[in-house]
Amino acid sequence: MGLIEEFIARYRREFDYYDQTARLIAQTLDSNLQAAGIRSMVTSRAKSPARLEAKVRQRARTKNYTTLEEISADIVDLAGARVALYFPGERGQVDRLVKQLFTLLETPKEFPASAKATYKKRFSGYWATHYRVQLKESSLGTAQQRYSEARVEIQVASVLMHAWSEVEHDLVYKPFEGTLSDEEYAILDELNGLVIAGEIALERLQKAGETRVAGSEREFVNHFDLASHLLSRTALDAHGPLADSALGRVDLLFELLRRLNLLTPELLKPYLDALHHDTERRPIAEQIIDRLLAEEESRYKVYEEIRAERPLSVRAEQAVEPSAAELHGAIGHLLAEWARLERVVRDMYPSSDQRRGVVPTAKMMERFVQDLREFERIRRMRNGVVHGVDVVDPADLHDSANRLHDIVEEVIRRIQQDPPV
Repeated sequence: MGLIEEFIARYRREFDYYDQTARLIAQTLDSNLQAAGIRSMVTSRAKSPARLEAKVRQRARTKNYTTLEEISADIVDLAGARVALYFPGERGQVDRLVKQLFTLLETPKEFPASAKATYKKRFSGYWATHYRVQLKESSLGTAQQRYSEARVEIQVASVLMHAWSEVEHDLVYKPFEGTLSDEEYAILDELNGLVIAGEIALERLQKAGETRVAGSEREFVNHFDLASHLLSRTALDAHGPLADSALGRVDLLFELLRRLNLLTPELLKPYLDALHHDTERRPIAEQIIDRLLAEEESRYKVYEEIRAERPLSVRAEQAVEPSAAELHGAIGHLLAEWARLERVVRDMYPSSDQRRGVVPTAKMMERFVQDLREFERIRRMRNGVVHGVDVVDPADLHDSANRLHDIVEEVIRRIQQDPPV
């Protein structure tokens, strides 16, 4: 058996492994994109053995493979996922999500590339971003840890560009019926121009939707409307603290706003304005939720009900979790102490600021807390459990709650000794 035949035979045995890895990547992407209010279609696949063999034989003409490892290192798309965006302007949000959810193996590739075409094109060709990633071990249960070893290619482009690229790729790069004529190349180029014009129309459609949603008295219909509004606001802040922030769980924010009767751009505006003073690089939805919760202790119960009704992201569900009752009690212990701290901090600020809520940060606490590193650790843990980022051992939650109780007592003592001006 030759080297290529041996590689293909091994791949056929491992096909289910790559297929499942691609599915896990796609499921993680889809659930997080949906939660963030980004309209898209996510698909996955493991490379067809027949197509893989044709590709390896073609590349072998110039690569001169001598080992199976050389072939494996050269073929990077055995498992793949594709994100087809309704609106091309949301690629930046997808970029932040991909980098947050997965381990990036190399710098993403931006297309169009500078490769010389055999036909003189009038249009720019394929517009997309390709990522080479691996699943994070921390996102997987014990039985799924092995999937973190596989490399996966994620392709992100508009729905129109993906459709055109499929046609071009099969005709130009997989010419089973011979090299294309100049006339066929010209038609593909013409179609590319129509696709680029279509993307411009999609961008205009997105902006028209943002304008419609921005009416101050009009309620957001769904979390996609809310996400569109948040994106338009961050675009206005192109050089400020919101510019590089991901959206986060907009679905949870939407439901919280609905239950608090704050579901219009006008009512949301004070909370968005407050983010300009927050230098944290956390998802926008998380920061707004935190400010809403900090205003009234009773809102924690409302938010807890919302979280119970909606599944966590695939990433969180795949981790091994303790029993629901045990985890619920531990989270409640920590959040009760955190709400107490928020109450103490809220009393330090004038009533005009209380409308937006006052979120305790390390900078705010440096005057009152001796061990800022410990406070920051507890704050990150609180953010993780509130927003569904982490699954934490109940014992660690109880320990942190007890430590936070001591920190709150320390804050109260120092305020009494040296009241803020």
